[in-house]
Amino acid sequence: MIARVRAGEAEAYALLVRAHTGVALRAAVAFGAGADAEDVVQSAFFKAYQALGRFREGAPFRPWLLRIVMNETRNTVRSAGRARAVAGREACHRGAEPLIPESADPAAAALARERRAVLTAALDELSEEQRQVVTCRYLLEMDEAETARTLGWPRGTVKSRLNRALRKLERRLGGQLGPDPDGPGAR
Repeated sequence: MIARVRAGEAEAYALLVRAHTGVALRAAVAFGAGADAEDVVQSAFFKAYQALGRFREGAPFRPWLLRIVMNETRNTVRSAGRARAVAGREACHRGAEPLIPESADPAAAALARERRAVLTAALDELSEEQRQVVTCRYLLEMDEAETARTLGWPRGTVKSRLNRALRKLERRLGGQLGPDPDGPGAR
């Protein structure tokens, strides 16, 4: 596909954009772009297109793109200032809540919102690197190798930072989340 783009086939890049827009948006939101997530993703796709000459032949496109999204998000957050970044992240988290069908149990919906708020607060207490690795592995559902390529870290670094982040989350959360109502044994 990259070879087709490099050969000047614009539709090939449009296919790449359509295929990766969803994960790029989730990544931008998870890395803290907040309300600027769409702008970040648009800029990331533009920068990726400009940098295709440096893209390594045969490498997977998604980790490379997500690394650009992560860097673009970092630049956006820094330029907007810390206060705006926090407000945007909170707004984004609220907007990212799953839609709850009218038939859903209001108590279960309230519990789900409360659990999400607790988890979001705990994630915000992690270092930037720990938040990045947790986001890649669990929110973006990447495997270890893809996480390492996306973050530009050795796999051992991914393992150790993920381990520290999960231990910190466990200490922070304790039993606050309680049993997952949708988890094993829920039915």
